[in-house]
Amino acid sequence: MRELGYVEGHSVHFEFRQGPVSGLPELAAELVRLKVDLIVTGATPAAFAAKQATGDISIVMAFAGNPVENGLEVSLARPGGNITGMARLTAELAGKCVELIRDMLPSAHRVAVLVNAPDRFSKPFLEQTRLAGAATGTAIEPIMIHSSEELDAAFPTMEKDPPDAVIVRPSLPAKRAAELALQYRLPAVSIARTFVDEGGLMSYSADEAEAYRRAAIIVDKVLKGAKPADLPVEQPTKFDLVINLKTATALGIAIPPMLLARVDEVIE
Repeated sequence: MRELGYVEGHSVHFEFRQGPVSGLPELAAELVRLKVDLIVTGATPAAFAAKQATGDISIVMAFAGNPVENGLEVSLARPGGNITGMARLTAELAGKCVELIRDMLPSAHRVAVLVNAPDRFSKPFLEQTRLAGAATGTAIEPIMIHSSEELDAAFPTMEKDPPDAVIVRPSLPAKRAAELALQYRLPAVSIARTFVDEGGLMSYSADEAEAYRRAAIIVDKVLKGAKPADLPVEQPTKFDLVINLKTATALGIAIPPMLLARVDEVIE
């Protein structure tokens, strides 16, 4: 926004709100009561909370998964309502994670999926994961997570019969999930770049920084009078494969040279 000429406290004022999925509806309602001019949302649950809170205030999604399939939008080309922004091909990337796990660990045949139960996008996410599992001969074992306590409890439960790897839904707490995966020596993968930055083993995701930059451009257009209904929802064009080599070493995993050659970034 600064690059677009906005100065915080002068030409723009930001009201930041952050919380668990269960608290998002109230946070969205609070922003509506403040009569903000526009709401920017992060992950899919936040976009749903904002949409349910208002049909009048413009909403720009910075990163929402498959918005048409989820019911956030009528179409990507002509949203038709008060919400537009950036789509995230999250479900498809979940399937890609299964393939990447097999590329890294050819002997892997059981993958646990930590599913954020309150996040309605978890259903297509899990569907794509299962499709990729069927295509690669990998058993997919979903674990439904309803709270931070259940996230903590999931790892000692898995320890009794450890899966070969774990896929973590991006709307779950990235740092805590990465810590637990390392503690219990489980290779863990996500479609969120933040996960591997926090110590997760691997991520495959759209370029998040670019998505937020594009979202800022859309915000600028709306603030200057454009209607969200007339602004097509954009999709990411660049995807990054990132591996945390420090975590791989701690887990005793040697990254196959062919996979390493495809990596966009290695964290050491």
